[in-house]
Parts: sequence; structure tokens; C-alpha cells
Amino acid sequence: MSLFSILSCCAYLLVVLIALRTRGRLFATFLGVGLGLFTLISVPLRPHLQLFGGFADYFQLSVYLHFVAYLWPKLRPWPWRVLVNFPASFFSAGTLLAWPWALVAAFGFAPHYVYAPYAFALLGLIQALYTRESLRELVLDGTDAGGLRRYPLGRSKAGPALDIIQITDPHIGPFMSIKRLRRICERAVARKPDFIFLTGDFLTVESNREPHALPAALEPLLQMRGRVFACLGNHDHEAPHIVQHALEQNGVQLLVDEAVEVETATGPLQILGFNHRYRDRKPAMAEVCARFPKPAGALRIVLLHDPGAFTRLPEGEGDLVLSGHTHGGQIGLVSFGLPITFVSLFTSLPDHGLWARGKDRLYVHRGTGHYGFPLRVGVPAEQSLLRIRHS
Repeated sequence: MSLFSILSCCAYLLVVLIALRTRGRLFATFLGVGLGLFTLISVPLRPHLQLFGGFADYFQLSVYLHFVAYLWPKLRPWPWRVLVNFPASFFSAGTLLAWPWALVAAFGFAPHYVYAPYAFALLGLIQALYTRESLRELVLDGTDAGGLRRYPLGRSKAGPALDIIQITDPHIGPFMSIKRLRRICERAVARKPDFIFLTGDFLTVESNREPHALPAALEPLLQMRGRVFACLGNHDHEAPHIVQHALEQNGVQLLVDEAVEVETATGPLQILGFNHRYRDRKPAMAEVCARFPKPAGALRIVLLHDPGAFTRLPEGEGDLVLSGHTHGGQIGLVSFGLPITFVSLFTSLPDHGLWARGKDRLYVHRGTGHYGFPLRVGVPAEQSLLRIRHS
């Protein structure tokens, strides 16, 4: 056994033991499985990563440092993010994607093209740090599309349009600093949309104990008071008071199973926001829709964090549903012009873009940030302005 293997195994065991002592058995088990997979894959690959030179050892060390720091979560300064979080995320993502090459190497064969998953991870690192603004035109044509399926955005029509910007899943943490989210909000306001909609998951474990972070990041939205609305995501229930205070402080109206009606240049609009829930979605959503019926002649926009709940919405109740949650699938081939993602391959959950069921439409935003898997890989974050026309 090589020195690299011994040191990696010792570092792994040390991190897990510290996690057991500081965060308990459940968290230590969770961390042990994820970090254990990384360690098992990285050890047979190390002799085949000569191109990285000594940086391979540095990258390996950064992964263990990243997870040790994760046991005492807080927002850390940019030197730590640049020297530890970014290389750790790049190397761990590339290594986890390289598991087939590790199997080949473990059986004594030379793993060809071993740098391919790391090149993919490097693309993900770039996409995690930079997002291009875009314009997407969406026509609500009223066509009955049948069962749930992807639906084309359609060509723009003449006439008045409703411009909206959706910010979802920013996940303030290593890759989404307070300053970065603040700049995103500033750019959103500068585009002068009719409305800005926030569809949840604002924080991470690093930021949900720092009550100053989200209010400071969302402050630019004060300039659009009365035209910014939000719903809650699953991670918002980990620090609900921080999220609610930040939204209220910045003039954002939080809709938790409630609706508001506003007038727009395109006619009356009802905005209905659902709380995030894992169970009993169908009866809960039906009750909310019955309590807030859609006004005659009004367009209804529904804020629903999890697109998996779209099919639980009573038919005909969602002219346009705005969701996030999936991070666009997070791993996939969207960057190469293909809609395939990890989510679409292994689940029936709508992952990104426009979907339809009957006359209802669902737009799944690819997310402003990311969380969970170390990086986005082949699925860029989204900062789009939706220009909506409806019949």
C-alpha cells in the first residue's frame, strides 16, 4: 500500500471520528459514505494522474480540509474558498465521476482518457462561478398538451408581454457569497422586470446560522417593493425565521399557501404561493386552490419550489407554475445542447425548462446557485428574464 493510500485512509477516518464526536452518529454516517466513496475511488486513480503532479496531493488534502471545516459550518472568507472550497469541489466532483476509470485501474489495467471526468468537472467549476444573463420568451397558448411532457417555449407573438425574473436556489455558501447574490439581485432590478419571483432555498448549512447574510444579499430588491414575491423551499424550513425576516426586511412578500391579486399592463394577475411539503401534497394543494379560486379573466402564476408537486396541482389551476429545486438536473449535457440530465435519466421529475400537463404550464428554473453534489457539471446556472405572452 502506498503512502498516499495510507494517508488518505487515515485522513478519512479522522474526519469521520471528528464528525461522530461533534455532530453525532447520523451525520457521521452520511459523511462517512460520501467521503468513503471519494477515498475508495481516488486511491487507485492517483498513480494515473501524473499530469496533475504534486497538485493531485494538494487537491486530495483540500477535500479532507473542506469536510473538516464543514463540521463547524459558517461563511468563510474568500482565501479559504479559493484555496480549499474550490479545489476540493473540483477534485471531488471529478473523482466521483471517474469511478469507472477507478474500477479499470483497480483491476490492474491502464485507464485511458482518465482526465475526461476532471475536464468535465473543470467546466462545472467555471459554470459554478459565472452565469450568463439570457432572455427566454414563453407563450402560454392554452393548448391541451395531454400528459406531463416537455413543451417548446414557442415563438414570440406581438402584443403586450409580462417580464419576470425568477431567482431560485441561490444557496448562500462557498460558491454563492453574499456579494455575489447581491450583484445578481442588482442586475435583476436593473433589467426593470414587471416582477421578481423568489422560489426558495436561500441558505445552506454554512449560512443558516448567520442572520445577517440573506438580508444583506437581498437588499437591492427594496427598489422593487410591492413587485417581489416569494415562496419557501425545503431548506428554508431549516432556518425559517432568518428567511422570513430577510424577506420582510427587503420588501419581499412571502406567500405561504396564500394568494394576492395585482393589476399589470397585460391584465389582472393572481400570484399563488405554496408552502413546501413532502406529504399529503394533493389534498393540501386542492384546499389552497379552493380557498383562493382563480379570478375570471386573470392570469395565474403559481410559485411552487418543488416541480415534483406539479402533478399534484388540480388540473387547470396553474396557467404558469414557477419551480426550482432540481438545479436543472445539476449533472448533464445541457451545456452541449442536449436536455439530458442525471435527474431526467433516473427519475420522471421535471428537471429544467418548460413542461406542460393539459393546459397548465410549468417552468423549471435551472437555479441561481447549487448545493449537494460538489459542482454543477454540464448544467449551467440560470439568470434569465422570462417574457410571457398569453392568450
